[in-house]
Amino acid sequence: MPGYRKLGRPSAHRKAMLRNLVTDLFREERISTTAHRAKEARKEAEKMITLAKRGDLHARRQVLAYVYDEDVVTKLFDDIAPRYAERNGGYTRILKLGPRQGDCAEVVFLELV
Repeated sequence: MPGYRKLGRPSAHRKAMLRNLVTDLFREERISTTAHRAKEARKEAEKMITLAKRGDLHARRQVLAYVYDEDVVTKLFDDIAPRYAERNGGYTRILKLGPRQGDCAEVVFLELV
């Protein structure tokens, strides 16, 4: 058993999808997705916020290697990370919305606390 969900996708597609979800989460601060995708994206988002709280150049380059948009990285380091300076983890929240109309998949909001 791997320590992650495969989400029915090849590894390259899965990693790209999670990078997109995390980038959009930091840009919009709230996204709607399925429960399994949100739980996987939450892991990566928490790691990125923890890196941004360090605030040094090496941390910025590590986040830039994962997040697609440089403007989003700037927002993460300048706006989002200082909000959580006194908080040790738990930067995201998952709110259930109910089943999706087409395939009855559990839809949730993934948002920054």
